Amino acid sequence: MLKKAESTNTGKIPLFDKIGYGTGNFGFGIVFQIIATYLVFYSTAILKIPGTIIGTAVSISVIWDAVTDPMMGYISDRIGFRLFGRRHFYILFGTIALSIANFFLWDISQGFSLSLKIALVLILLLLTKTFMTIYTVPYTALGAELSSDYDERSSIQGIRTIFFLSGLSIATVMGMYLFFGPTPEYPQGQLNPDAYRSIGLTSSLMALVFGLFCYITTKKYIPYLPKADNKGAPPEFRISRLVEDVLEAMKNRDFKYVVFGYMFTNTATALIGSIGLHVFTYTFLFDNTGIAFIIGVQFGISIITQPLWVMISKRLDKKPSIILGLFLSLAAGLYFMALVFMRSSVLGNVLYFLPYSVLAGFGSAVLFSLPLSMIADTIDVQELTTGERNEGVFYGCQTLCYKLAQSIAIFILGFVLDIIHFDSELASQPVSTVVTLGMVLAVGCILCFVLAVASYSRYSLNKAKVDETQRQIRNKQKVIK
Repeated sequence: MLKKAESTNTGKIPLFDKIGYGTGNFGFGIVFQIIATYLVFYSTAILKIPGTIIGTAVSISVIWDAVTDPMMGYISDRIGFRLFGRRHFYILFGTIALSIANFFLWDISQGFSLSLKIALVLILLLLTKTFMTIYTVPYTALGAELSSDYDERSSIQGIRTIFFLSGLSIATVMGMYLFFGPTPEYPQGQLNPDAYRSIGLTSSLMALVFGLFCYITTKKYIPYLPKADNKGAPPEFRISRLVEDVLEAMKNRDFKYVVFGYMFTNTATALIGSIGLHVFTYTFLFDNTGIAFIIGVQFGISIITQPLWVMISKRLDKKPSIILGLFLSLAAGLYFMALVFMRSSVLGNVLYFLPYSVLAGFGSAVLFSLPLSMIADTIDVQELTTGERNEGVFYGCQTLCYKLAQSIAIFILGFVLDIIHFDSELASQPVSTVVTLGMVLAVGCILCFVLAVASYSRYSLNKAKVDETQRQIRNKQKVIK
């Protein structure tokens, strides 16, 4: 059983501390995004690995990543350390190990045999995903523990999301400008092998610096956070107890609907990350500057509207704000599909994509932050029912579900690249190939947003219900004392 820290903060925390916590998502966001955006392209176009094989390898890594998330959540909830508490040892170790594994992933020689390249990509990808899990699950759980205030949770997650989206933007937009610029040998800079080594080194250094800053900034909260009742000695790891904790989390009705909604929106993100670069490069014939502009506007809008979404959620509450963001994202998907149909008229013209970037950026901004705040609210329901707070398991289950869905999507996309006859040796792909690529991306995202609306619509918690739940928890604690 877990000890509750009686002094856990129930109100606001200093802005600097929220920023310090949020920076931990910046370096991780960079590493996450370069893998999501560039790995399939890097493996097929640079290392010449067939799409089916790299799709399978990525799917294996995502499944592994998904399965280990609730395990890491269980470990983080129940195996703490006197000096580090339940979260901070894993944050520190994960920061260092992730930085090292990510560097070597992008330093694979083109001269290696195909079998060796495949083996190295798979092994290094699995290591990178493992260290991501060790870092991100305790890190995410920590965010739910910093405050129990309904609106402060949204503020914490909003700032965290600003840094996450900034990391995604740096990896994608600045990556295009700084690393994938055209050269005489490579007019399309994203085909330059040296660029990937440079971006691998840079992203690893940034993950290390900002991960350590997050650790240093938040470690002062260790005495005030819930503690694992292991009396200084790690308890026995029991699979049966892990399964019980996972099943208990999934019995939580509102948690389940947030998880499914988040799963669908992140599947859309996986589609964009896996074949987005292919679509912009081959379907619409954009160079690095055009791609950077389109994605940069989208990320920029998402970042600057985070405070606005926090205010909107205070006025409308969290569920209506999520639904609004989903409809805006759905509109962006429909507009993108229209651009695919109009392909011959919009080739290489970024202005046609500006409405898409604005709609997608504004709509998706809330989809990154509020669901994590809503999960913290559902954990209050668990505490009232069972007397325990298993943040690690809850957030681990959340990532398990959406990563399994992503793995299926990525696995299928690997076959799609081969089925539609995408050939990395060709500078120009057949029209049928590039149009199909664009339609797969547009229709897939639209379907994901529709399913997310259906899921979030069944969520029942609001501010009044959460405040009442917390009041009952406090009354129970007074009786126990």
